[in-house]
This record gives sequence, structure tokens and C-alpha cells, in this order.
Amino acid sequence: MSSLNIATRALNTNLAALQVIGHNIANVNTPGYSRQNVVLSSAGYQFTGGGYFGKGVEMSTVERAHNEYLTREARQTGSVAASDAARLARLEQLETVFPTGEKGLGVALNDMLNSWTDLTSAPGNSTARLVVIARADEFASRLRDSAGQLDLLRNSTQQQVKSITDDINRLAQDLAKVNQRIVETAGTAHTPNDLFDQRDQLLAELSQRVQISTVPGEAGAVNVFVGGSQPLVLGSQAAKLAAQTDPMDNSRISINFVQGGVSSPLADAALAGGQLAGVVRFLNDDLAAASNQLGRIALATATMMNEQHALGVDLQGNPGQNFFVPPAAAQGIASPANGGTGQMSAVVSDPQALIASDYEVRVEAGGFSIVRLSDGNTTSVAALPTEVDGLSFQVDAAGALPGDRFRIRPFQAAARNLQVAIDAPEQLAVASPVMVTPATTNSGSLSVEKLYAVENSANLTDPVTITFNADGSFSATGLGPGNPPPDNPGPPPSYNFKPGEPIVLNGWSMTLRGNPTAGDSFSIGASPSNAIAQSAGNANGMLALRDLATFDGVPLSDGYVSLFSDLGTRVQGAQFAADFSAGVATAAEQARANVAGVNLDEEAARLLQFQQAYQASAKFLQIAQSTFDSLLQTVGR
Repeated sequence: MSSLNIATRALNTNLAALQVIGHNIANVNTPGYSRQNVVLSSAGYQFTGGGYFGKGVEMSTVERAHNEYLTREARQTGSVAASDAARLARLEQLETVFPTGEKGLGVALNDMLNSWTDLTSAPGNSTARLVVIARADEFASRLRDSAGQLDLLRNSTQQQVKSITDDINRLAQDLAKVNQRIVETAGTAHTPNDLFDQRDQLLAELSQRVQISTVPGEAGAVNVFVGGSQPLVLGSQAAKLAAQTDPMDNSRISINFVQGGVSSPLADAALAGGQLAGVVRFLNDDLAAASNQLGRIALATATMMNEQHALGVDLQGNPGQNFFVPPAAAQGIASPANGGTGQMSAVVSDPQALIASDYEVRVEAGGFSIVRLSDGNTTSVAALPTEVDGLSFQVDAAGALPGDRFRIRPFQAAARNLQVAIDAPEQLAVASPVMVTPATTNSGSLSVEKLYAVENSANLTDPVTITFNADGSFSATGLGPGNPPPDNPGPPPSYNFKPGEPIVLNGWSMTLRGNPTAGDSFSIGASPSNAIAQSAGNANGMLALRDLATFDGVPLSDGYVSLFSDLGTRVQGAQFAADFSAGVATAAEQARANVAGVNLDEEAARLLQFQQAYQASAKFLQIAQSTFDSLLQTVGR
């Protein structure tokens, strides 16, 4: 009987081992599956007069090949890699919005600025005037198209954020259910390996969406935290994440943790990793920066060209009107938590000082704080209006209370709404309101290169005469207030002269070339109406905008460079981060798979091993049965 029991146990045990091996082979390509192994032990022994005899073999349990440290490492590195990959993919889409070459924004900007060149030599040429309008319309059209593509990219990214959030909530619910099933098996002596694999696979999928931390729970369950300390899953209970548009900025999205009907925001940095973190960073940082850069180009260009165009005179002798439709003032968006009824806004005061950023105005007991959101720089003032970064911040309606906040986005709609205001060639203010007349007695080689208005001064058209002295300096008569003091106090007071360097007085700029002689003079005054058609003074002024330092010291004609360089830097950095984190994640996953994965060669060897053991057990059972039958026959006689 002992032999029969040993043979039976051996058959059953080896059959169980073959079943486990078959289970491994069947799941060789199943994501998250961990190799299982049968744990065998001796069935004990019995004592007889002849000694101790063994009772054979028995199966203790089935365990899975698993290393908690390697699994956690693979999960965390995979989360970082997923974040970097998601951000890179979106940045590459953003990069296509700003092509280079003939279709690029930079070409359109320079074509528009350079189109004034023909008008400097032929101010009355209707074709040249039409070209200027057409180039401006093309520039405005490209800005609007780019802004429209950014809007589409923003909308699709917001939808992606919401889709990822829904996936996280679904996985959290599934994980809570698996936790419950694991707890229900806690009373047994064996580990539910496939349930643990299912749990780990859910954790891996969840970490691809958002970085998580885990803490062991009751009876094999796991508790999951996001955002550092928010419990997404506690045992069989799951909370939720919700993606919500920022009420003060509909281009931004915030992630809220929702539990028991209570919602609390998670900081973007707290998301740390996963696709959600990468996409949110792109939306709230990268895309916002590109949108502000584009808006700054539109707002600065439109403002500067409008200001210069207004200083000229059109073919009918009228002062120049706006070249572009003036951008509207940026209205402050009040925080929903504000207790007051105040209203704020900002308008451009210095287009050359603009910084591509949104702002927040905070009302305090002793005044106001203006925070540049791109870097957190704060300017505190006792009262408004005040100028910060080329913007004039002002109160539109009183009633704000300490603690109230207002979001101001000066560049939000600048590119999206840019339109050319000029629709007829005769409306171009090509002529200058001032003209210069050299004295007939001049004997030097001085010639007038250009003269145009640079400021809407009350003394712009007052008669002014400049006379050169023997030392090459010049004196000026007829100047109004507000001009720079003389370089040489005199007597008589005089200004230094350098050929080709503009002389800026009374709101006009004149450039002379050549060398003066003592007594040479030039008279500047109002341009007569019969000279308007031949005057190209303001065309020179519009053309001079090309070289005016506008964007962080960069000329207006190179304004797009800052946008491209910033975007290129972001793409390059994201590409490096994605490549590096992907390599780390791949190595970590390979290390985990080396421990937990199924190797078909090993399983084939084990299959042969236990097949032979099963066959030997069957043979032993056959011999034991035959012996037992012979014994019964002998005793029966």
C-alpha cells in the first residue's frame, strides 16, 4: 500500500508540474505574466522495524518568479519615459506649425518690411503701394493661420488630457476590484499568482498614465497614491482624477483629485511622470510659451507700424491712419474667488519692451503686485496705472478688495485677430510731414539721406535750422522743449555730428552723409502740400523699423528668431530626455523580465524533465499494482 501511495503522489505531483509548465508556455506572450514554478517537498516518512521509509513527494504550492524591487523600478522608469515621450510627440506637432523657408513666418515678416523699399524711391507708384498692402495682408494671414493651428493643437491636447484622466479612473476602479478579490483569497494557504500578476499589470498600465507610489495594504492588497500623497486606491475603494479648464485661463488645464465629493487641485509638478504629466506640461508650458511668442510678434509689429504710419501723410494730405486694426486692450479675468467688483486691463505702452508672458495682478492692502507668470518676477506698486514690461496696467473699474486676483493675457488674441486696416493704395502714409531744404550756399559734400518723423511731437513741424561749425559740430535754432541737451554747452551750444548717424530733434530723425564745411545749413519745417506725392520720408521711417531693437534686443526683422530658437531648444531638450529615459526604462524592464519572464528553452527542458518523471511514476505504479495483485493472489490461495 505504501508503494501505491508513493506512486500515486508522484503521478499527481508530476502532472501538476506539467500543468504549470503548460500554463507558462501558454502565457509566454501575455503582458505582465510572471513565470510560475511548482514547489515540491518530501511527503514525510514512516518508521518500521527495518528503518525509516519515505512516503514520496507532495506539492507545497505554486509560486511566481517575482522581484518587488525590480518591478517597482521598471514601473517608475517607465512612467518617466512615458511622460517624456508624450511631451516630445506633442512638441514635434507644434514644430510643424512654424515651418522654415518660403512658407515660414520670418519670410512673411521680412517681405512685408522690405516691401517699403520700392516706395522710398517711387513714393507715388501705385503698384508698389499695392505690393506693400499685399505683403502686409500675407503676414497677417500667416499669423492668423498659425494661431488657428495652435488653437486646434490646444483643443486636441485638452481632449487627450481628459482621455488619459478617464483611463486612470478606469484602471483605479479595476485595481480596487482586484484588491477585493485578493483579500477574499487571504484565508487560503496559497498565493493567487494570476491575481497578483493582474494587479501588477494594472499598476504598470496606471504608471504609464501617471506616476504612482504604492504601499502594501491588507491581506496582499496594495494602496496607490498620486501627486505625492493623494490616495487614488485604498484597498477596494477608488478615488478619481478630474481634468478641469482653468477658470482664469481657458487655454490651461488643471488636474484635480476628487474623493468623497471633495475636489483639490494637484500641482503640475506633483504629477511627476506618466503621459498625463508630459501632456499637461506641454499644454500649460510649451504651448503657452509658443502662443505668447507668436502673439508678441503680432502685437509689437502692429503697434510699431501703426505708430510710425500715423506719423506720415497719405496722398490726400491726411495724417496716416492705423496700418493694422489696433489690437484691443487685454482685459483682466477675475478669479472666481474675488470678493470685490473691480476690473483691470493692460495696453501696450512700449512695444520694444514686451516680454512673452501672461500676468497676474494681485490686490494687496497697500497696493498691487504684478506677477510675470513665465518666471514669477513680481513688481509691487502703490497704485495703478503703472508700466511693467512695456505694458500699462490700469484699473477699469474700482471695487477690488485685498486678496482679489486678475489674470491678464496681453498676447492671447493678438495673432488670431490681426487684420490690415489699409484697403486702398492712396491711404498709405508714405510722405513725411516735414521736409528739409539745404541752403544754396552750402559748399560741403553733405547730402540728405532720409528725414522722417519718429514721434508725435507738438513741435514736429516747427521751423528748425541747423548750421555747421568749423569743428564739424552743428548748432540748432527753433527747437522746442523735450530735446536732448547739447553735447557742447558753448557758447554757442552745439551738437556733435557723425556722418550716417541720425540727428533726432523735435520728433524727427534726419540722416546726413558726407562732410560739412563751416556755415553749411539745413532748414527743416512742414512739408508743403505740393510735395506730398514726391515725399518718401515716412516710407524710410517704416523701413527703419526693420533694424529697431524690439524683442529682447533683437531687431524687428528677426523677431521670429526668438520663437524658433525657444521652440528648437524645447524640442531638442525633450528629444534628449525621451531618448535617455527610454533607455533607462528599457534596461529596467529587461532586468524585471529576466527574473519574471518565461523562457521557452527553459520550459522545454523542464517539460522533458517532468514528463520523464511522470512516465517513471506511472511505471512504478504499474509495478506496485502488479506486485500487490500477486500478493493478493498468493494470500487468497
